[in-house]
Amino acid sequence: MAGEEVILLSVYPSKFSMRVRIALAEKGVKYELKEEDLTNKSLLLLEMNSVHKKVPVLIHNGKPILESLIIVQYIDEVWHDKNPLEPSDPYERAQARFWADFIDKKVFDPARGIWATKGEEQEAAKKEFIEILKILEGELGEKPFFGGETFGLVDVALIPLYSWFYAFETCGNFKIESQCPKLVAWAKFCMQRESVSQSLSDPHTVYDTVLFLKKMFGIE
Repeated sequence: MAGEEVILLSVYPSKFSMRVRIALAEKGVKYELKEEDLTNKSLLLLEMNSVHKKVPVLIHNGKPILESLIIVQYIDEVWHDKNPLEPSDPYERAQARFWADFIDKKVFDPARGIWATKGEEQEAAKKEFIEILKILEGELGEKPFFGGETFGLVDVALIPLYSWFYAFETCGNFKIESQCPKLVAWAKFCMQRESVSQSLSDPHTVYDTVLFLKKMFGIE
């Protein structure tokens, strides 16, 4: 759409920012990327997300859209003529939204526990994390993508986590692929899409970020 201004306030290792980068890439939307320093938040971020003061924030013609899944759905609705991310069928769309919401509510707390805790607490986090991934594997089944043949909302919601697998495995001393081979195969298949491979953060950079956070929080 000519004359549009699209700005993304992002943090490079953020799983939630990656979602938005993927959705914009899928749609071929040109945008200005502004990387935030969360230790010194910009006035623009504080103005555009005065409630949570966090990224990502999509600014479309001066108006902010907040929360990554809502942003992805917004992008899908506004730029609806290319690569739809949500099914047109209301039931299938509801199912996709359920699983995207499931990812948000269930995956990220145990994932954080893998690097942010130690001992028994870390072991419990690893166990819960793998259990959640196995549930997602069950939903994926033998399909190439969660929505079937089409890359969609649930794939966008989950695939950024893949860039954190190296950090989880290194911090937790375990291998995700040995326990969830189908999910890792799905992730590698998703990585064949340019929208994904160009939008995901480098796993070693993510790990460096995790080491910085562990030091900042005093986790040894």
